Amino acid sequence: MTLDEAIATARMRSVPALEARAAFVSDYWAWRAYQASRLPTLSLIGQLGNLNRSWQRSLHPDKAEYVYVRTNNLQNGLTLQASQNIALTGGTLNLSTSLYRTDELGLQKTGWNAVPVSFSYDQPLFSYNSFKWDKLISPKAYEKAKRVYMETMEDVTLSAVQCFFGVMEAQKLYEVAQTNYDNSTRNLSIAKERLALGSITREDYLQLELDMLSDSLTISERGVSLREARMQLNSLLGLDETREVETVLEEALPALVMDYDLVLRKTAENSSFHLANDISLLEAESAVARAKADRGITLQLNASFGLSSVAPEFRAAYANTIDQEVVGLSFSIPILDWGRGRGRVKKAEAAADVVRAQVEQAENDKRISLFTAVGQFNNQRQLCDVSRRASAIAQERYGLMIEKFRSGKATVLELNNARTESDGAIQKYVQDISSFWRYYYTLRKLTLYDFLAGDDLTVNFEEMTQ
Repeated sequence: MTLDEAIATARMRSVPALEARAAFVSDYWAWRAYQASRLPTLSLIGQLGNLNRSWQRSLHPDKAEYVYVRTNNLQNGLTLQASQNIALTGGTLNLSTSLYRTDELGLQKTGWNAVPVSFSYDQPLFSYNSFKWDKLISPKAYEKAKRVYMETMEDVTLSAVQCFFGVMEAQKLYEVAQTNYDNSTRNLSIAKERLALGSITREDYLQLELDMLSDSLTISERGVSLREARMQLNSLLGLDETREVETVLEEALPALVMDYDLVLRKTAENSSFHLANDISLLEAESAVARAKADRGITLQLNASFGLSSVAPEFRAAYANTIDQEVVGLSFSIPILDWGRGRGRVKKAEAAADVVRAQVEQAENDKRISLFTAVGQFNNQRQLCDVSRRASAIAQERYGLMIEKFRSGKATVLELNNARTESDGAIQKYVQDISSFWRYYYTLRKLTLYDFLAGDDLTVNFEEMTQ
């Protein structure tokens, strides 16, 4: 399996990838709910079987005074209502039609009240307009959800890179341990013959024997490490534990140099970072606006216009309708609240100042982290070239040192030093290649930009939400 194949499998089958898709779908339906709130709604409202047997206060038509009368009736009614929220003003416009029936149980009489059409408008004045702030925040929140999904998938990619090279490093170390054991076994056999001839000390012979025993244990330890690394990779890729992934090292690295200005620009255009800051600022401003609105005068304008009729029969209820108008203004003026309203405003303003300072600091920190990430990547390509050459030289030197030892021209100490350097160079080369791709995909996550293809990363979100 190559690195690209491991990444593609992880993005398709891993649990974190599935969780990211589920999280985005949840955000998508929250966005759909916001869009639905901007559209008209149609509701059927009913009152069925409302029995009223009680004493009620009523104005006597002849005596011009209030009297208590016995009420014994059954009321039923239906209202079909269409409503539309007005984002600009924060009001609500309603269009409805209603029909009510009242049965006087004691008198065996039936009355109908029809309202064929009625327009009403409810308008809060000088109050917090939630529709306005939702219109500013919700589109940004949905766009942020898209970018967070893409960044989360890049996190999956980084996990795949880590697990892939974890297997590769364990694989290389296991192969090195096997090679070292084969060499130490052969060297011990040759040393045994040289010991008999007196060309090697017993101390050196015992050191070689100790090296062979140590190498045999190292094979076992590194075999366990390799199996553990493969299990971690299989877990991420959604593969069965019995599958043994053989990692393939692609040594050719892309000739790519990162430009800081390009990285900075693409981060501003594509990442969720700046959107999150914008949303934080808007939410802080919204909290201040709410605190100020709740502190002052509250006015509510209610107006209703329509046609209405009352009749003892159903058909007659829709004849001879007369117009009806209801207009009212309600208000609330805080006279003495002991400074609670002012305190809430000051608290919201202080919180907004903190958010603005945090956003400014986060912007500065982001630029520093981007500069560091670009520098790390550009330096890593040279490190990979150096470590590749160092690995080849160390392995060749170790091979030559084995031949010199077997011909009696090198000591055990020189042989062990050459082996240690060769083992370390092989491991460092794999680690440097791993760091190269880790730095690359970190920059790709920060910018949501494919530097190899020279284009922004894209996802078919509509297909995902089907």
